[in-house]
Amino acid sequence: MKKKILLMISMCLIVLGLTACGEADPTKVDYNGITYDQLKGACENAVSTLQNLSESEKAAYLASGDETLEHLVNRWEEAQEGVGEFVELGKFTITKSGKTLTCEQEIIYKNRPVILTYVYTYHNMQLEDITVDQVQTLGEKMSNAALNTLMGMGVVFTVLILISLIINCFKFLSHFENKGKEETKAPAVKEPVAPVPPSVEEAIAAQDDLELAAVVAAAIAASTGTSTDGFVVRSIKRRF
Repeated sequence: MKKKILLMISMCLIVLGLTACGEADPTKVDYNGITYDQLKGACENAVSTLQNLSESEKAAYLASGDETLEHLVNRWEEAQEGVGEFVELGKFTITKSGKTLTCEQEIIYKNRPVILTYVYTYHNMQLEDITVDQVQTLGEKMSNAALNTLMGMGVVFTVLILISLIINCFKFLSHFENKGKEETKAPAVKEPVAPVPPSVEEAIAAQDDLELAAVVAAAIAASTGTSTDGFVVRSIKRRF
């Protein structure tokens, strides 16, 4: 078990050593035909030009129609708010990530530093973007993160409330729809039954009694072997 642990530690140390050896000095690397000093000089010249920019030159850049220059001048003006007096140029760093090469020049001011960033496409060293941003403190970063979180939660809850309201409105819509269908249905009209006059009812009942008496008389005559002339059925009582 101890041999396995020692073997794993040795392998980790070897990997770390190879990684450390593989890290080249950025000042001596050839960045696709451009040297470290040339990239650093481009950033330093941009800082010097922007700091000494007159109002007429600024107006000329903004009216040039070049989106990169217009974007750079506007971002520079925004980044200069509240930073104080210029002190010196700070650290210059180069970072290669995939197909992108990023150069960052730190500019030290009295109140807070500013970062000028050049972004290149590495395979042809074509300039993609230039940004200028103030360096935020840890408290400002935490505050912005909290505000973004609250905004995101607020949007989510607002959408959920709207969805619940829409779902509740479906109940009222179905109620109004059913009510409208009931109103459109015409009620069935029943034809009134004409009442039978009492005289007609009595005549029908008398006719029925006569027919029943004849039937009864015939039955009695047949059972006794006599004629129906020898007796008369005067009344019939119905029992239910």
